[in-house]
Amino acid sequence: MGRPEPKDHHSSAESPQPASAWGGCPRDASPPPPGPQAVDADVTRAFLHTARAVLTERVAEAAGSDASFSEELARRVADFTLDGGKRLRPRLLWWGMRACGAAETAAALRLGVALELIQTCALIHDDVMDRSRLRRGKPAVHISLAEGAGLSPDSGQGSAFGTSAAVLAGDLALVWADDTVAETTLSAVQRRRIGGLWRAMRTEMVAGQYLDLRGQVGGCPSEEQTLRAACLKSALYSVERPLAIGAALADADERTTGALRSAGRCAGIAFQLRDDLLGVFGDPGVTGKPSGDDIREGKPTYLLAVARTRAETAGDHGALDVLGRAVGNNALTEEDLADVRGVFEATGARAHVEWKAERLREQAVHRLGEAVDVDAQGGGRLLDLLCTVSGGRSPGSPAADEPPGHDAGRVTAPALTAAEGGITR
Repeated sequence: MGRPEPKDHHSSAESPQPASAWGGCPRDASPPPPGPQAVDADVTRAFLHTARAVLTERVAEAAGSDASFSEELARRVADFTLDGGKRLRPRLLWWGMRACGAAETAAALRLGVALELIQTCALIHDDVMDRSRLRRGKPAVHISLAEGAGLSPDSGQGSAFGTSAAVLAGDLALVWADDTVAETTLSAVQRRRIGGLWRAMRTEMVAGQYLDLRGQVGGCPSEEQTLRAACLKSALYSVERPLAIGAALADADERTTGALRSAGRCAGIAFQLRDDLLGVFGDPGVTGKPSGDDIREGKPTYLLAVARTRAETAGDHGALDVLGRAVGNNALTEEDLADVRGVFEATGARAHVEWKAERLREQAVHRLGEAVDVDAQGGGRLLDLLCTVSGGRSPGSPAADEPPGHDAGRVTAPALTAAEGGITR
């Protein structure tokens, strides 16, 4: 599982900005929001300024319940949310809104905090379900909670305590996210639109995670089923919904909102496909996670589904035997993992997934151009972000060759239903 985070190779600050642009209030006071131009110059810094204020208030409120709860659990949730990550969700929300011509600064920054708290919930719970020991190159929350209590995370008592406490930490992040949305000043129209998006996003996130878990015990999911899970667990809440919330803040029309959502969905699935490749072929020093964990956990990725389908079609029993022995095997050795990589290469699965991710990236760029003026500042910055999320080359670069054995055709993300906006395949 290991819910991924989009990789962003740029600096976290878009450009230097004087500290005075963010006030200078004490951290326990609600800061006045910076002006939209100051946020444009450095979205990440403006977001963190708001996030510190919101989370300081939340931790203080937790202390009213119990001092040890506040210090040991609530503060850990706040620190996790503030420490690390690329802040792409708040940045997508901001530039989605700006690309639509609006500047609801205070609301956008607070909703960005809520999105990051949702991500905190997802990551903490993911690491529990995956039994992952590392996150962002540091001990995962369930590991650090056990160690913080003076217990070994490998002992029965330490493992049980760390796991149970981490579930509560994730729950607390979700509660804080909902509270932050509820306390954000919005117009009646904005609240109605954003409320619907927020409710859908929370359910989609859980549904995607369940499909991912179910795929590990329910046999061999098809290519279509793995794409649907990737869409629900990653593309929607990481990219599409933040863009849609930004559009709702801007009171964008249905056509613009639909095109932004489609662009976000394509970019989000492209990211997930590339992340699946990194899970097998990536450098742990870059990804912060051990290579091959997806295979050891039996994670039902699109990459694995393509390899199985192609091996079955070709009658390649040797490749199927390698996958059968390796997938879901916690004792997988480096030699075994090398054999799996060989199957992904030999069946053409790796080339196909790379090709599909690139086509989805191109489609995301195309759909964005239908929605907003990408030559304007907001549209241009959003274009850059979507290319960062989806990976690959910048617009205008030569297209990748079509992988062998794949029929030509338009690559699409799973369709929205008519009720979701009428975006078709």
